[in-house]
Amino acid sequence: MNPNIEKLYTLAQKESRTIIGLMSGTSFDGLDVALCNISGKGMNTKVELLQFATVPYAPSFKEKIKSIFSRKDADLEKVCILNPWVAIQQGTIVNKCLKNWGYKKEDIDLVASHGQTIYHAPRSLHKQEEYPNATLQIGDGDHMAVNTGIITLSDFRQKHIAAGGEGAPLAVYGDYLIFSKKGENRIMLNIGGIANFTFLPGDMDASKVFSTDIGPGNTIMDAVIQKHFPGKYFDEDAAVATKGTISTSLLQQLKENSFFTASFPKTIGPELFNISYLNTAMDKSGSKSLTVEDIMATLNRFSADMIIEAIKRCFPATTDFCVYSSGGGMHNPLLKQNLQEQLPGIPFYTTEDLSVNPDAKEAILFAILANECVAGGQLNLGENRQGIPNVTMGKISFPD
Repeated sequence: MNPNIEKLYTLAQKESRTIIGLMSGTSFDGLDVALCNISGKGMNTKVELLQFATVPYAPSFKEKIKSIFSRKDADLEKVCILNPWVAIQQGTIVNKCLKNWGYKKEDIDLVASHGQTIYHAPRSLHKQEEYPNATLQIGDGDHMAVNTGIITLSDFRQKHIAAGGEGAPLAVYGDYLIFSKKGENRIMLNIGGIANFTFLPGDMDASKVFSTDIGPGNTIMDAVIQKHFPGKYFDEDAAVATKGTISTSLLQQLKENSFFTASFPKTIGPELFNISYLNTAMDKSGSKSLTVEDIMATLNRFSADMIIEAIKRCFPATTDFCVYSSGGGMHNPLLKQNLQEQLPGIPFYTTEDLSVNPDAKEAILFAILANECVAGGQLNLGENRQGIPNVTMGKISFPD
């Protein structure tokens, strides 16, 4: 037997595994590194977060990714060479984190690497019926494995698409395993570049679990800040947006897109919701003279409105649920206020209230997917319905 296969077989039999989960989102502000101890599998999964860090990317890293991110005219040579380069940079970050935390590579069973999304193209966006849903993450798993010396699982989204999904949201799988609670309906709201949520039914009926992208979270707001405030990447503490006034005409025009009336579940990315989307809406609404503060105030309300509208469309007959948030948007006080004002009486928490660091949540979820791939099996979420195929995700790369 190949020694690597034998090692993989042995660690799959362990009572628990030490797994590093990595997440780098569409804001590409840094790499989330979550060192987890994971025991069990399926609904018996238990997770302990041993260490966590968000390591900021250098400005030069961000600029390299921005040069190919969400662009139809991206330089193919640059995409090619950044694919291994991103993995090498992220592998270096992993090695430094382990050293800082006092761990050796031999202490770690697996790395679960999300990579860096550079383009997301569901059929609903590319509109070419002969082609399937598609998505592309760079940061090659083999380079991660060789540079860390640790068995690596990567490229999780491709199996999801191959099995009939759109490659997102993947949070539903981990959400279901570690956040489900009998007697409480939960909405796990993640506000990253794109906002999405998972619904977890209090009766634990897997067939009722539901997950979908909603629309823009921080993506357009971040783009505006980066355009008008060089060196800044997001509206920290909503400092810009709180100084502005909402433009009702621009707000209404921002909502005029067929994505918002399309049926759930669905996925989307910055390929649609970007500066060009904003500029078109400003042209159509006659809002080109707005200050950047007014634009940010309007975009903040836009993100909040679409989140609330999605929740109300999906659950029109009930308010019997709690909302648990995670992602960068939860740190935006104005966005939180805009959400809570529109769902009065609904309890809003963060996953911190469930003993899971909300900033670490997505990285933890990829560690869970790696654990399922190696030690579990197909996640039974009901009837293998649209958007939530019952599949094992992750490609395995050996370090030698």
